[in-house]
Amino acid sequence: MSRAETVAAARPALEAYVEPSIGRSLGEMQAIAGVSAVGEELRLQLKLPVPTGGLDAALRAGLTAALEAVGVRLALSLTLESRIPAQAVQKPLKPMPQVRNIVAVGSAKGGVGKSTVAANLALAWVQQGARVGLLDADVYGPSQPMLLGVAGIKPETVENKRIVPVMAHGLKMMSIGLLIDPEQPAIWRGPMVTQALTQLLNETEWGELDYLVLDLPPGTGDLQLTLAQRVPVAGAVVVTTPQRLAVADARKGLKMFEKVSVPVLGVVENMSTHICSHCGHEDHLFGRGGGEALARECGTDFLGALPLDAAIGVECDQGRPTVIAAPGTARARAYEDLARRVAGALARRPRDRSGGLPGVVVERTK
Repeated sequence: MSRAETVAAARPALEAYVEPSIGRSLGEMQAIAGVSAVGEELRLQLKLPVPTGGLDAALRAGLTAALEAVGVRLALSLTLESRIPAQAVQKPLKPMPQVRNIVAVGSAKGGVGKSTVAANLALAWVQQGARVGLLDADVYGPSQPMLLGVAGIKPETVENKRIVPVMAHGLKMMSIGLLIDPEQPAIWRGPMVTQALTQLLNETEWGELDYLVLDLPPGTGDLQLTLAQRVPVAGAVVVTTPQRLAVADARKGLKMFEKVSVPVLGVVENMSTHICSHCGHEDHLFGRGGGEALARECGTDFLGALPLDAAIGVECDQGRPTVIAAPGTARARAYEDLARRVAGALARRPRDRSGGLPGVVVERTK
């Protein structure tokens, strides 16, 4: 085939290829920025609405198979660009000027590992090349300073009285736990809590972020309702464990988001299986399939199941969450896959059309 014939044969196959984590074809996403045949190479430029770090190998394998199926057997030269846009938020709010997407991680029940999920989700996005912040919104029990290994560090303020977030493993984070005595309880009424959190959100010098993860406290009360009405959230992730009691409470949290028009990106089932630290045996201590059943019942995505592994708790106690402490392990890959699915679910949502910053561009050529 001539070069023109090669490109003509390749383009339909490329446009029809569905990127697994996003669930949409390259044609639907208008992701193909350029395709050309040069010598023995087919050069392809892609612009994807998700972090692209670590996607090269899987994309190359899938695209090569799609090309070979239509008779194109040139070596594939792939250039990836990450362009993460601002997605639409609940009306009448608009996205924050420099924060493209706020993703809330919540559950109506405590003790389901929500903060651990939020920390590892945020750090996985950092490792995948995104610019990420995390706001610990649990005023009564802030846990992110300990989880991220920054307990005792006091944030600085700049001349305009704005707070500089603390850096933790490449992640910008802010928590009321960094500003108050960790030994003293926050005995505050609802309005004080709401005011404190909105100040932390709006008076922190976040800079340009692709994602800001909001670690919500448990419950569906005044605090959660006020935050949902005041904070421009692009999507929410609901965390549960498999057992019926946790699922029943998670259902309430999911319905709360729906009532205030915050789009639910999906459900995560944490502590899905127990991995024995001695023999590696896998067991369903808390039942099986509760999170997946909840997602199916509510018509949202099931974002995946995460293990109950003693090592995860040890790593968090040491201030080095799993994706930082144990990269390449099965438990770290579970969080990395979760980050891919959440980013994909968010990318499928309508984009913000009110204007704002262009998406971040991260190029990788191989």
